[in-house]
Amino acid sequence: MRTIQFREAIAEAMSEEMRRDESVYLMGEEVAEYNGAYKASKGMLDEFGPKRVIDTPIAELGFAGIAVGSAMNGCRPIVEYMTFNFSLVGIDQIINNAAKMRQMSAGQFPMPMVFRGPTASAGQLGATHSQAFENWFANTPGLKVVVPSNVYDAKGLLKAAIRDNDPVIFMESEQMYGDKGEVPEGEYTIPLGVADIKREGTDVTIVSFGKIIKEAYTAADELQKEGISCEIIDLRTVRPMDYEAILKSVRKTNRLVVLEEAWPFASVASEITYIVQERAFDYLDAPIQRITTADTPAPYSPTLLKEWLPNAQDVIKAVKKVAYKKN
Repeated sequence: MRTIQFREAIAEAMSEEMRRDESVYLMGEEVAEYNGAYKASKGMLDEFGPKRVIDTPIAELGFAGIAVGSAMNGCRPIVEYMTFNFSLVGIDQIINNAAKMRQMSAGQFPMPMVFRGPTASAGQLGATHSQAFENWFANTPGLKVVVPSNVYDAKGLLKAAIRDNDPVIFMESEQMYGDKGEVPEGEYTIPLGVADIKREGTDVTIVSFGKIIKEAYTAADELQKEGISCEIIDLRTVRPMDYEAILKSVRKTNRLVVLEEAWPFASVASEITYIVQERAFDYLDAPIQRITTADTPAPYSPTLLKEWLPNAQDVIKAVKKVAYKKN
């Protein structure tokens, strides 16, 4: 094993797949000459040249459309958005073309492509640069949605996403690019649609994904001191969702808390809650609790932003609530 940064894991995954398959290429704003806005494509222009690592204008709709057309013609594009907030400019190509072309062409046009970049908040970036759209994209049949929480998962999942024959939304975090973690020396992939139990427990199941799962780890450490054992499940892939992993855990712990960095209405947590009450209602010893951001645009003020975001104390309170313990 060796230790690398999250940004290096992303660059390695893309580079390894581009060496493996000449139909894979990367395009986006500042991915080439500048080595990526977050240095997640460092060195790739030098290795693969400007025909496979392509700097684009600030025109998300345009280069998303180019990527869709090239996927229909046998390429496997990787589209980088500087942030998924900017993907809204090109969302027509993602929702109406990438997600639907395989069905509308009766399978004649598979759409092997990846849209990747950071999601959710990253400090004081204001309301329009702090949004999480995992649930938006996961609501769309035809798209797969991946949100890794660590270096090892990021590399393995991205390689699998690039090889997949359907369009994959691959969502990272600006605040995770400097995170360090261990990866194997050799090649590996992680299958899409498989959750991972990051921490075994017996009293409460906590389900989360992406960078916000770190708050669950912190909360679980504190709760362990009080004799409450938390099982933490990292979804890794939001769609397709590994429902069975969640249900199996809930049947063991009988309690569920869902932690998500997104608005509460029609959230991923809402989907999980529905599935669990439908398929494991008799196993629940307490109502399911969900923890999300506040139901407002993200504030710029650091004091308000701290209150807006979910944190470890929120998780502790929710766990104690389902465990009928006093806060």
